Amino acid sequence: MEDDAPVIYGLEFQARALTPQTAETDAIRFLVGTQSLKYDNQIHIIDFDDENNIINKNVLLHQMGEIWHISASPADKGVLATCYNQTSDSKVMTCAAVWRMPKELESGSHESPDDSSSTTQTLELLCHLDNTAHGNMACVTWEPMGDGKKIISLADNHLLLWDLQESSSQAVLSSSTALEGKGQLKFTSGRWSPHHNCTQVATANDTAIRGWDTRNMSQIYCIENAHGQLVRDLDFNPNKQYYLASCGDDCKVKFWDTRNVGEPVKTLDEHSHWVWNVRYNHSHDQLILTGSSDSRVILSNMVSISSEPFGHLVDEDDLSDQEEHHQEEKSKEPLPDSVIATYEEHEDSVYAVEWSSADPWLFASLSYDGRLVINRVPRALKYHILL
Repeated sequence: MEDDAPVIYGLEFQARALTPQTAETDAIRFLVGTQSLKYDNQIHIIDFDDENNIINKNVLLHQMGEIWHISASPADKGVLATCYNQTSDSKVMTCAAVWRMPKELESGSHESPDDSSSTTQTLELLCHLDNTAHGNMACVTWEPMGDGKKIISLADNHLLLWDLQESSSQAVLSSSTALEGKGQLKFTSGRWSPHHNCTQVATANDTAIRGWDTRNMSQIYCIENAHGQLVRDLDFNPNKQYYLASCGDDCKVKFWDTRNVGEPVKTLDEHSHWVWNVRYNHSHDQLILTGSSDSRVILSNMVSISSEPFGHLVDEDDLSDQEEHHQEEKSKEPLPDSVIATYEEHEDSVYAVEWSSADPWLFASLSYDGRLVINRVPRALKYHILL
């Protein structure tokens, strides 16, 4: 029985890094990275059994410092990248590496091991993304829909494009560019667009959003003061090219058409503190998730700027005359944009929200106290979208 009630899992560690296992499209699976100063850091593999509404977990040792960012390969279920702290000569650097999980844990739907007998397994290091010359790594993003061989990392003011070679055992820097000018030139986040043959990347630094062409590393567009304060996160509409969402410390979520960046197409003003994360639903791009330091997760229905602003596209031939008349009436009026639900299961800053890569109606959120919450889009809305 499908139930709208949330399912909550406590990691017992502070955490801020979350990703769906992108290449796993059958089982519902998320990866969480911990932020512990005292203990070895870990990647928790979270399998959600939606029939029984329970979470199964497996823990992998990540033998490095606190994990700031995690992203999963789009092509290989077993491969992921992390950004983490490393201390050498009493100086802390944020580094990045590519890892492989043990073969038997690559596919979803595992049961939790019995704690008495289980030994914690360790991630295998495939390669480091060498950043000695470039500074602290903010994030790593994979080429969407790619073969898992191209990744971009952001290190201080550098945008670095890597080729993973020899079955990902080495990362070769293929091209790079750097922010120039005055002020705080540090990237905070970036996303690789699934459109334009995957040749465009958007980055955030300070209050600005920039677009880059990965073929020659030139800047395509710049939104100088996209937000009143620091821009925290970006996401591309998966079904509608040129459309980009951003969020930041001004508590706002903004939607942009990158062909005309003078003004946002739409602004959401529902959070009361910094917004850390914004994510478009992969299948139904009117559904937007945001997570904030106000401890709330908000699900919004941004129909007017979605790929289907007049509701569902219906094949005319399948309609009777009466239905056709009803359909005409319906199609004249776009549905209004609205907040669908506000989720308050967290008691600490929500640093990450992510949609499942296997179930378009399911999402996870992670707060700093290590609480992971799995929620579903309300059933009434789901059927409204589908029917």
